Parts: sequence; C-alpha cells; structure tokens
Amino acid sequence: MKGYSIDKMPEKHARAQVKETDISMKDAVNVAHFIRNMDLEAAKNALNLVVEKKMAVPYFRYLDSVSHRKGIGPGRYPVKAVKSFQKLLDDVSANAEFKGLTDDLKIFHISASKGRMIKKFTPKAYGRAGANFKDLINLDIVVIENEKE
Repeated sequence: MKGYSIDKMPEKHARAQVKETDISMKDAVNVAHFIRNMDLEAAKNALNLVVEKKMAVPYFRYLDSVSHRKGIGPGRYPVKAVKSFQKLLDDVSANAEFKGLTDDLKIFHISASKGRMIKKFTPKAYGRAGANFKDLINLDIVVIENEKE
C-alpha cells in the first residue's frame, strides 16, 4: 500500500494515518512499541493512564538519562505524543466501524517514521544565521479482528 510501512495487508483490516504531527521522534517510537500487539481498547485505556500520569511508558530505546519508574524500569510520561496516538486510535476505530468490523480489534501494525523537515533560521550577529530544523512525524496503524478460539 502506498504510504504505509507494511507491504501485505490482512484480508479484513482497518487502517489510519496521522501525517506530519509535531511530536518527538524518540517519544513516538517508544509509545508505538508500548502499544504494539495490544487490543485496541486496552491501548486506549493505557494511553489514558499515561495522560493522567498514573502509568509510565517504558522506554526501550534512547535511554540516556531516562529515570526508572517503579515496576517498569526506564520510562517517561510523553503526554504530547500520546495525544497524537489517541487521535490515531480514534481514527482507526471509526474506520473499522465503517467497514463493519467487530469491536474486538487488535493492533496488527503500528509505526512512527520521519516526515518532512521544517527548515528555519535564527539571525545571529555579523550577518550569520543559526539553523533551527524541526522534524515532523508520520504515524500509521493497521488493526485486525481478534481470532475466536
């Protein structure tokens, strides 16, 4: 599929994207890793707890000077990034409802990747300029129905 970081889509799926959101790449990668393979409702509940700062997102990458949290190890509360992921989960939930999928959905694929870069310059003394670049982040998700056992 064009624009997605996954080649082969499952037969019954719903997908959504958030393009060029202004969040930290480090936080986006760790939040995506945190909710990967979760049920959709469990992921929504976990992200609500992170926004309320009752549960930390465990960090598995970019661990330099990340404090340890009780019971999970190194972690943080990336509220701004989590709000973008909440929007993504709401969008994919609406898409799944439109396609007629059940409420029992599982996150099949989720990723955070670099989007475009905004290039700005700050004027300095003696006619020089300092670069001030900002990377934007693309998020994409694919959900499938949970298998009945």
